[in-house]
Amino acid sequence: QVRVVESGGGLVTPGGSLRLSCAASGRIFSFIAVAWYRQAPGKEREWVAGIYSNGSTKYADIAKGRFTISRDNAKNMNTVYLQMNGLKVEDTAAYYCKGVIAPGVDSWGQGTQVTVSS
Repeated sequence: QVRVVESGGGLVTPGGSLRLSCAASGRIFSFIAVAWYRQAPGKEREWVAGIYSNGSTKYADIAKGRFTISRDNAKNMNTVYLQMNGLKVEDTAAYYCKGVIAPGVDSWGQGTQVTVSS
């Protein structure tokens, strides 16, 4: 069984930074793609960024220029990071990682809370 575990959330003041991690545990050693989503209270879950086994990355408009998605190494994408800089109050949300194990097969983490407040 594959588990996806997020970490790195916390409380930060506006303009601050956090780095979230998404790690796979269990039998799987490498994702073929990983995506970060977030969900604020009362809002729908929204896609933030994605990274693929070939190293390519994509970002939602809300993340462009402020967030960077990266992986631990090119050979085995076991851990993926989301570096978030210039955080804003509106970035407050639970952040979720979705690891794609095979086409049509994915696993979600339990989420990590990010709170941006002065």
